[in-house]
Amino acid sequence: MSNLKQGVLTIRRAKNRKSRFVPISPCATERLKAYRSERNRILGAGRAAFFLLENGERPTDCCARYNFALVCQRNGLREPQSFNKHGRGPRIHDLRHTFAVRTMMDWYRCGLDPDREMLKLSTYLGHARPDLTYWYIEAIPELLRLACERAERNLAGRESR
Repeated sequence: MSNLKQGVLTIRRAKNRKSRFVPISPCATERLKAYRSERNRILGAGRAAFFLLENGERPTDCCARYNFALVCQRNGLREPQSFNKHGRGPRIHDLRHTFAVRTMMDWYRCGLDPDREMLKLSTYLGHARPDLTYWYIEAIPELLRLACERAERNLAGRESR
C-alpha cells in the first residue's frame, strides 16, 4: 500500500511481521506513480497489493531476488548465467545495507547526533530496537572511523571542561 500524495510507503508484514511507514523522495514518488498507472492499465485498478506480477499475484521474496539478479545481469553487474542461475554479484539485500550505511555516514559528515537519529533509521529498516541497527557501524571501516572521530572529539571536549 502507499500514500503517494504524501510520499509514504506502507510496508505491511515485513521484517518480524510488522508494518511501518517509509517516506520516499519526490523522484521515487513520481516513478511509483508511473508504475501504478501502468500496473492499473495492465491489471485494472483496485488491487490490494502495490507491487504485482503480470498475472496479478504478489511476488514472493524468491521471485524478487531472482528478478533483481536478472536486472543485475542485464546491467553488467553480474555475469550472465545459464539455467536461470543467479550468479555472484549485488544482492537485493545490499540495497538495504547501502542505504543504512550511507544514511549514518551522512549524519556524521553533517554533524548530526547519530544517537538521536538512529530511531528513524531503525524504524525504516524494521528493527525492533536501535541497538540492532548499530552493527552497521562495525561492518564498514569508513563508518567506524567517522564514529571513532566523533567519540574522540566528545571525549576531548569533556576533558577540557
